[in-house]
Amino acid sequence: MRTGLYIGRFQPFHKGHLHAVRYCLSIVDQLIIGIGSALESHTAKNPFTAGERIEMISLALEEAKISRDRYLLVPIPDVGYHQLWVPLVELLVPSFEVVFSNEPLTRRLFKERGYHVEEIPFLRRELYSGEEFRRRVLSGENWTEIVTESVAHFLKEKGLLQRIVELSKSDKVRL
Repeated sequence: MRTGLYIGRFQPFHKGHLHAVRYCLSIVDQLIIGIGSALESHTAKNPFTAGERIEMISLALEEAKISRDRYLLVPIPDVGYHQLWVPLVELLVPSFEVVFSNEPLTRRLFKERGYHVEEIPFLRRELYSGEEFRRRVLSGENWTEIVTESVAHFLKEKGLLQRIVELSKSDKVRL
């Protein structure tokens, strides 16, 4: 059985991420989905907790009818020193053969440790990004087309959109 690793911040988990998971699962039998920057939350760039992101991902993958047997969700904190981060990931997750990432630093760090790293084809990157999602929430534009129906419902139900608005105000005050 071939296992892959896909790490992202998922702030929030959107349709581009879902496309990436499907792509990864077309290549590997099982996918470890690493919730990056797991200790970061309640900031304009990282508004959601690791637990909230895990719930969003679980809901979206269930909605997409992706079997729980095919993936594992693991929170992965930042460590502050790039050379220590991949060894930390290796301690936290089961073994894997391939890393899926488009992020240049992540790609470089895993390659330097000897891993096979593959890029993921983007799906409408100008639309499907956490930055675009947060921008739309703040400007009052339609953000629901960026996330799955289950994630949109979760964000509304938990009042997480208001958190984004409030955090953007407090971050501006500090600038």
